[in-house]
Amino acid sequence: MNILGTSLRVCVDDLDAAVAVYERLTGAEAARFQRGGVSVAAVGCFFLMSGPERELSILRKITATIAVSDVDESLADLRAVGAQIIAGPVPTPIGRNLVARHPDGLIFEYVDRKPG
Repeated sequence: MNILGTSLRVCVDDLDAAVAVYERLTGAEAARFQRGGVSVAAVGCFFLMSGPERELSILRKITATIAVSDVDESLADLRAVGAQIIAGPVPTPIGRNLVARHPDGLIFEYVDRKPG
């Protein structure tokens, strides 16, 4: 598996206020999108998320988002080490993703930039 980077997930009450802080800290401009009922802003290595607690409580269970070159390759590697695939692979607005529980119990999202 070729890991390209990792993004941290941060749940916030006020997305606009958080975006201003993280844009200043990272020097990056936010890219905004919706994921279900959750508003997301990608700023540097951070995914800032705001929305209904019912949806955020699920997203909080994911330790981090890992960018990979190919989700299918990651799927094979994850299965080889005994990870449980919770969701996906599925298309997203920017590529494909899957969610997996590692053998140690931690949950990660894997994403690539390939069209679904």
